[in-house]
Amino acid sequence: MLTIAHLSDIHLGQDHRRDRGKRARRRAEQVMAYLDALPGPLDAVLVTGDLADHGLPAEYEQVVKVLDSRHPVLTCPGNHDRRSPYREVLLGEAPGDGPINRLHQLPGADVLMLDSSIPGRDDGLLDEETLAWLDEKLAAGRTDLPALVAFHHPPAELHIPTVDPIRQYGEADLAAALARHPRVAGLLCGHSHTAAATTVAGLPLLVAPGVVSTITLPCEGGRGISFTHPPMLAFHVLDDGGRLTTHYRAVPEN
Repeated sequence: MLTIAHLSDIHLGQDHRRDRGKRARRRAEQVMAYLDALPGPLDAVLVTGDLADHGLPAEYEQVVKVLDSRHPVLTCPGNHDRRSPYREVLLGEAPGDGPINRLHQLPGADVLMLDSSIPGRDDGLLDEETLAWLDEKLAAGRTDLPALVAFHHPPAELHIPTVDPIRQYGEADLAAALARHPRVAGLLCGHSHTAAATTVAGLPLLVAPGVVSTITLPCEGGRGISFTHPPMLAFHVLDDGGRLTTHYRAVPEN
């Protein structure tokens, strides 16, 4: 059985509104402290994008410190991230503007972290290079084990007016790739700053809530974004039969 924590959109930043930057860091630190204090182990902590608020090297230096954990931490970029400083500071690699895709072989399952960002834009797309990489990795290696595919942008409408126009497009190409690999048990994403669940290509699409803020539905009123909701995360449990179960948790602020 595989148990992972999933969070997203921590938005650590060097904001000129200093209270906002301090608040984002405090909430992210609180979530990580909650995970480190768990009495049992996690197989991994997934952070699906928007690690930095402006993609600055100094922000990624914050990310390194805040995401330091006793659990393995896996990340992918979001629309607020920038690939070159992300590579240099987080991964210790040479700068480069190509997509950042990584395969992580966890006990009993593969986790593929994909780059759905489009440099300079807020909407998302898994480009041809990324889809070819996904196809290759799912077809090779531990094909007898289930796999989870994670990225930042949801490849479906979530009925949130501020988010749906900047979702992930090209979902038909993603669905075609997934159809060739029945070992994929589910899709994980962020970007929407709300806990949500739907389906894509016949698979569960599980959306992590935002740590820095929560985006609300039209029926909830207000201006669509709340800084009063507590930070949240998801626990995904992948059992030995390949069934994926998700539990959402709010983390009370100190």
